[in-house]
Amino acid sequence: MKAAVWYDRKDIRVEERNIKTLKDTDVLVKVAWAGICGTDLHEYEFGPIFMPKDTPNEITGEMGPMVLGHEFSGIVEQVGDNVSTLKKGDKVVVNPVYTSGKLPAEIDRYTGLGSLGLHTDGGFAEYAVVSETNVVQIPDSMPLDKAALVEPLAVAAQAVKDGSVKPGDAVAVFGCGPIGLLTIVAAKAAGAKEIYAFDLSDEKLEKAREVGATQILNTKTGDPVSFIKEKYPFGVDATFEAAGVKATFDASIASTRPTGTAVIVAVHAKNLDFNPVVLMLSGVKMSSSLGYEPATFKDTVRILNDANTNVDPIITKRIKLDDVVEEGFETLLSDMTQAKILIQLSGQL
Repeated sequence: MKAAVWYDRKDIRVEERNIKTLKDTDVLVKVAWAGICGTDLHEYEFGPIFMPKDTPNEITGEMGPMVLGHEFSGIVEQVGDNVSTLKKGDKVVVNPVYTSGKLPAEIDRYTGLGSLGLHTDGGFAEYAVVSETNVVQIPDSMPLDKAALVEPLAVAAQAVKDGSVKPGDAVAVFGCGPIGLLTIVAAKAAGAKEIYAFDLSDEKLEKAREVGATQILNTKTGDPVSFIKEKYPFGVDATFEAAGVKATFDASIASTRPTGTAVIVAVHAKNLDFNPVVLMLSGVKMSSSLGYEPATFKDTVRILNDANTNVDPIITKRIKLDDVVEEGFETLLSDMTQAKILIQLSGQL
């Protein structure tokens, strides 16, 4: 089969790979669409970060070169002898996360973490072999390109859950990249009545409005904290820092009300100076969010399938696997108007 394989920083090769042997509890998925994640981009630009290039991963026991891709949808091609919940022809998405599986879900997601496409072969390939427990069936009516957004939307839905967002809340999202936009989608699905969105790009802010933001501001032209406090003098109920820089980190805390929650969703590439007294004096609770619980992943299928959920503006480009480097990774590095780029495997354009 053809696959996009990570070898090292700036070294991804589209080449032929053997399909792995199917175990009794495995499912062979014919991949339809796969999304390029910011984590994939970091591995391309700066890696190895999570890639087990020289040392085997603790859970999978595998190491590179590795097939990238952990956001993907497809159709079941074959099932192992002991698989009982799926059959050939089922439309599915894949939860790529492997954990210890021995602790409560809210704790387990932070222990022994491994992922398809980072610690074992993933979905930038014509076929993927996945454990039955990681495969989730989707409605026949859901388009497979849209379904490729289940995984990143699950990240956002978990962050909204960690921020304790409830119907009627006002929230703010700092940074309107793919995860920031999907956080807006998830906050709207959770019942947020007002959603502020901040970014430096007018194009991204327009997408934010299209997917559910009620207030937008380009922070080149205004201060987000003052903008929020014109209507909410004490701040909003929850904020989501999805940009990964100190300015948005500080602003997210400053615009959260006392006892509200500021959730760090972005992966910060650099350390930053922070005095915890800021939290003590403001009464703001700080949280962070990584990945998702299995129940959140499954519930995200429902969110995505809701007629009120609009994710179309987030998909900005569809490409062929052969073009994954130039039209995918290099485009994401050079064109800041891009959001989610999808790779076509067996899906229809």
